[in-house]
Amino acid sequence: MKLDTATWMMLFFIIFLLISISKIWVFLPNKPLEDDDKTEEATQELKRLMYKIITEKEGKITPEELFQAITKDEEFDSKLFWRFNLNRVKQLLAHQTIEEIYKERNL
Repeated sequence: MKLDTATWMMLFFIIFLLISISKIWVFLPNKPLEDDDKTEEATQELKRLMYKIITEKEGKITPEELFQAITKDEEFDSKLFWRFNLNRVKQLLAHQTIEEIYKERNL
């Protein structure tokens, strides 16, 4: 049984494709990182801190002041939230304003 050139090329292409996929597979994340601050639990912790500070300040705080207050809070875990910045605060506030959050929490 003699194979033509196109068949050999297809065979080698499939073999090298499988080898490439196996090499790339090693680098794909398959378990959560210890310091991942994008998990649901970490987001809930940040929201809890944010709500606490907004309630303490009676809703009269800017996003910049909120960011500073969160990072200075004794419950803030700087090792877990090492990437925490003002943009993350704005993402958390994307659906509600500070005043709306304060009114909702104090009903």
